Amino acid sequence: MSIDSHQHFWRYTAAEYPWMKPEWPIRRDFLPLDLAREMAKVGIEGCVAVQAQQTVDEARWLLSLADAQPFIKGVVGWVDLQSDRVEEQLVELAQHPRFVGVRHVVQDEPDDSFMLRPAFQRGIGRLRQFNLAYDLLVFPKQLPAAIQLVASFPEQRFVLDHIAKPPIAAGTLSPWREHLRELAAAPNVWCKVSGMVTEAKRDGWRSEDFRPYLDIVFAAFGVERLMFGTDWPVCTLAGSYEQVHALMEAYTRALTAEARARFFGGNAAEFYRLRP
Repeated sequence: MSIDSHQHFWRYTAAEYPWMKPEWPIRRDFLPLDLAREMAKVGIEGCVAVQAQQTVDEARWLLSLADAQPFIKGVVGWVDLQSDRVEEQLVELAQHPRFVGVRHVVQDEPDDSFMLRPAFQRGIGRLRQFNLAYDLLVFPKQLPAAIQLVASFPEQRFVLDHIAKPPIAAGTLSPWREHLRELAAAPNVWCKVSGMVTEAKRDGWRSEDFRPYLDIVFAAFGVERLMFGTDWPVCTLAGSYEQVHALMEAYTRALTAEARARFFGGNAAEFYRLRP
């Protein structure tokens, strides 16, 4: 099955989504039937819905969408990893077979070492008993902390979102390149090739802009630990669903059919342990 490993749904309100800038056209509802139309255009069969709010209620809502729409194969939701009640939240959500992982919007935390806080790490330590993955949402400046975090939990499954959002528009590679390679050396870390177009020149990117970054990512992780994602609808700030898919279709054309099948779905199913 072909799978988009990273996308979002929301019913928009300004109060609940303060991270959206006033000029962004994505300040409206994006729901499963909207995504289904986009997926059908390129032959994607399933998806993983990822949190866009830091509330347990949103995780419950995403799971209700998955109940109604079988193409939503997994949900990565938010729980309060720093709370003494995190285990209660995990017990509730993990009962649902499509709750597959947890994410915190670390990129917005002012402390670059946020993930090294004892309370946060205590929460990370609870995930494995529930068979849950953890999505790393960081900027390049937070990669050193991510490297330390994954080293502390070698049995925990981690996946790096959006290749850590390198400065593609500026064409800068270091120190992102060196830190990414160090993170990739940990066998318990996978990577989503997603969220790139919004880090490029949004009004005029070219496929060649991404090649240096993709070359580094594919060499560091290998096709066995990489998965395709669109970051829809956020990606529409810089390109359509079809354009994002076509970008990776073109880049992976030289791979074997087996490698392409892993990248465009098999790896996401394996990593998140998705059910049919």
